Order: sequence, then structure tokens, then C-alpha cells
Amino acid sequence: MWFQWSDQTEYIESTWGCGFFLASCFVLINLLGQIGGCVLVLSRNLVEYACFGLYGIIALQTVAYSILWDLKFLMRNLALGGGLLLLLAESRVEIRTIFAGVPTVRQSSPKQYMQLGGRVLLVLMFMTLLHFDSDFFSILQNLVGTALIVLVAVGFKTKLAALTLVIWLFAINVYANAFWQIPANRPMHDFLKYDFFQTTSVIGGLLLVVARGPGGVSMDEKKKEW
Repeated sequence: MWFQWSDQTEYIESTWGCGFFLASCFVLINLLGQIGGCVLVLSRNLVEYACFGLYGIIALQTVAYSILWDLKFLMRNLALGGGLLLLLAESRVEIRTIFAGVPTVRQSSPKQYMQLGGRVLLVLMFMTLLHFDSDFFSILQNLVGTALIVLVAVGFKTKLAALTLVIWLFAINVYANAFWQIPANRPMHDFLKYDFFQTTSVIGGLLLVVARGPGGVSMDEKKKEW
């Protein structure tokens, strides 16, 4: 946004007719909100507040750039929100209790359902990658992809399924969103660049699933009780 300040300001001004000053304020808030939130997350300071701030930025972008009416971009923004929800759940302090002299960790229900919601939202990214073509490769990709996203959503063999999705999504991202191969002065360069980094953020959310597991509301957790 820094390098495209004039383009961003002009777009907001022409789309919403809000004038140069308000358009510039929007771009500034957008820029500082993203940088500030990311710095806090990476430094592990005030992570919960940073996540709420980044949620606000996503909501702001969804409305300002008319993403609300584009199903594909809306689903990708929701997937990005799923990654933030997992990060928010991971940052919550676990409640430790003592029972019969043995320390145990009991996760609160809100955290469990946040992890469930984060997993379900993350899989929306993969629904945008499904291709309804009749060739063998597309059919195979759709079948395997659908199976993996269902496994992640219900929390069965979650870490393995999420890791497989990380590898698959990374390969698709590098192949389909190779913005570095497009001249910087072409609109497609910015479009692919946006897609590339948004997809990379969703990969980060999946890595949280690989590292932390699916949480309490999952088939993997229920198997332990069985």
C-alpha cells in the first residue's frame, strides 16, 4: 500500500466519492493497522488486541473494496479470518487446575469452539480452488482436495491432513500466483501478488493446526475418550 499510495487513494476516492482527504485517511489507517497488528503478533505482545485490530482491517477492506459481493474473494477473506481465529485461540491462556494432586490442563469451551471455527473457515480457501472440469487431473484434484478439507473441518487425522494441504496449497500458490513473472506495470501483477500473500497467510493458519492440533471439538479428541 505504501508503494501504491496514489493508486489506492484514487480508487477509494472514485469508488466512494469521499474526497481526497478521507480516501488518504482510509489508506493510512489500512496501512498502519496491518503493520501494527503484524508487529504485535510477531513480537507476541498484546496478541488478542492485534487479532481484533486485524479483524477490523479485514472487515474494512471487505466493504471498501466491494469484496462482499465477490464470492471468491469473500471466501478467501473469511479463510484469512479463520487463520486469525486460530491465532486468537492459541494466544488464550490455558486454565490449569489441580485434581487429586495431578496438574491438568482444561481448555475452556470458547477456545475449543474458536479452534473449530478457525478450521472450518480455513477450508473455504480450498473451495475457491475447485475446478469443475471434466479432465482427469481436475477430477482427481477435486476429490483429494475435498477429502482433505473435510478431514480438517471435522478434525480427523487433522495434523496429517493439514500438513498435506500446506504442501498442496504452497505448490498451487507458487504455480498459479507467480506475480514475479509479470511486469510490475501490469494490473495482473498486483492481482497475483495480493492472491499470493493472502494464500500464504492461510498456509500460516494451517501450520497452526499442524503445530497445535484440532482442539477439543474434533474427532481426534473424541477418539481419546473412546
